[in-house]
Amino acid sequence: MLKTLGKFIFMIELGYKHIKIFKKTYFHPFISLKPAYKQLSQDRQSYSNGVIEYLNIKVELIGEVPSQDKVLYAINHRSLLDIIVMEHVFSKHNKNGTWIAKQELFDAFYGDFFRYSGCISVDLENRKGLLKFFKEIKKTLTKIDDFNIYIFPEGERNKTPDILEFQSGAQKIAKANQLDVVPVFINDTLESVFKHAPYKEKKVVQVHMGDLINHQNLEEDYLDFVKRTKGEK
Repeated sequence: MLKTLGKFIFMIELGYKHIKIFKKTYFHPFISLKPAYKQLSQDRQSYSNGVIEYLNIKVELIGEVPSQDKVLYAINHRSLLDIIVMEHVFSKHNKNGTWIAKQELFDAFYGDFFRYSGCISVDLENRKGLLKFFKEIKKTLTKIDDFNIYIFPEGERNKTPDILEFQSGAQKIAKANQLDVVPVFINDTLESVFKHAPYKEKKVVQVHMGDLINHQNLEEDYLDFVKRTKGEK
């Protein structure tokens, strides 16, 4: 009980500290879009690296993060640790970008973390909101040459060992902006990893990074990638 409480207190306190850091960039009157996103990406990564260190987790990357930018990273989603693990990976490869998140996350008690850290919200039930969302994505990609998009195409946290049916958002974003896609598979149930953290000895978590794929057959190609990763094909 104390172990669980301790890590939540640590993450909340660190999170509020970083919200103040995010706001300095978010509300800066003179900073332009490119350096703003670079700084916000670095600050999110700083938070994530702090959590990874506290939980005593080691992330083992299998595959390579592409040197190319302006790509969409399609990532499976099982835990609140998924973003933290991926930001840790991106910090090692100098990647800048944004997370696509449902509007409900921005409305939650921790919504300021998403709101001020450079994440982009999408309201799937609001047509005008969707149009505004796609315009914002296109504008950002036009103005920032080293920008990337991170998304959970399943659309929600998956409590099964399988991959849920993809929602249409990831493919629409990639198609509208002619983005290649990087399939990513976190080969662990991070909900369980988080539950038992922090660890006395390093807990290794594997992240599999696939080769670039075309958005046209996104779900099919992603599932093929996961099957190969699991040795099922």
